[in-house]
Amino acid sequence: MAKSKLNVVLTRKLPDIVETRMSELFNVKVRDDDHPMTRNELAAAMAWCDVLVPTITDSIDQSLLAHAGDSLGLIANYGAGFDNIDIQTARLRNILVSNTPGVNSEDTADMAICLMLAVTRRLREGFRQMKKGEWQGWAPTALMGTRLGGKRLGILGLGRIGTAVARRAKVFGMQIHYHNRKKVHKDLEHELDATHWESLDQMVSRMDIISINCPHTPSTFHLMNARRLKLLKHNAIIVNTSRGEVIDQNALTRMLRKGDIAGAGLDVFEKGNEINPRLMNLDNVVLLPHIGSATLEGRVEMGEKVLINIKTFEDGHRPPDLVVPSMM
Repeated sequence: MAKSKLNVVLTRKLPDIVETRMSELFNVKVRDDDHPMTRNELAAAMAWCDVLVPTITDSIDQSLLAHAGDSLGLIANYGAGFDNIDIQTARLRNILVSNTPGVNSEDTADMAICLMLAVTRRLREGFRQMKKGEWQGWAPTALMGTRLGGKRLGILGLGRIGTAVARRAKVFGMQIHYHNRKKVHKDLEHELDATHWESLDQMVSRMDIISINCPHTPSTFHLMNARRLKLLKHNAIIVNTSRGEVIDQNALTRMLRKGDIAGAGLDVFEKGNEINPRLMNLDNVVLLPHIGSATLEGRVEMGEKVLINIKTFEDGHRPPDLVVPSMM
């Protein structure tokens, strides 16, 4: 008797090539539109499927996991982060959790540099002038920004993405500094000519640009709080392509409005797509709709990782990208 296919639920619409390949291998329920599932829809899916493929827009918490059916054995997260899933409760219910690490490092690093350039070179102000028909032609002192070369870049989290940011920044002639819980290998420090700071307070107070590249964990929530933001130099800018919860958004907004910080480039926000209106109206702020990893190549590679994790699980083996407690 032929083995039945795994029942797999996708909570969001994925690239066509990914959905097609999944449908060839598994019994897949796909989304007809790209709206996030409601909690009731998620609960129903978890009661039916063998594998759930959620994204960062799906909060798989303890109460939802209580609806999981006996057949649910794997939550194959479509994304590198996994703070949207209650890992501990999943483990207690014998549900494995996997993610897609390492795929979007280069894409996200590109966006971090993009935001640094956009803020330092005042692209938002220039675009607004052009759009409103206010540009009067070239002038020697119009929209003068600052160059990246020679600036001190402080990277908060020199992991895969932080390292990719550092390599790009070095090409621009920036000085690389970083804060981690532990120093990186000396060979990487030598390659980047990077300086490690044990004290985050001391690092942020001396940098021209801060790049947030650490994950969101209980220990990093509001790591850049009001007290620490006040340590930044008045001409410093802060860029975040990691997780919005790392920065106290309201405190940042207040300081930007007062001119205590020169500018900010944000691709992620503390409360998802709920953004402080006062932040959106500032000329010294560039905001993007969480597109740091939004390339076709990256999204397809994420899907390939999900496929491998599911297929390995189906074959009775440990998924290669299994999330374990030591990662939390």
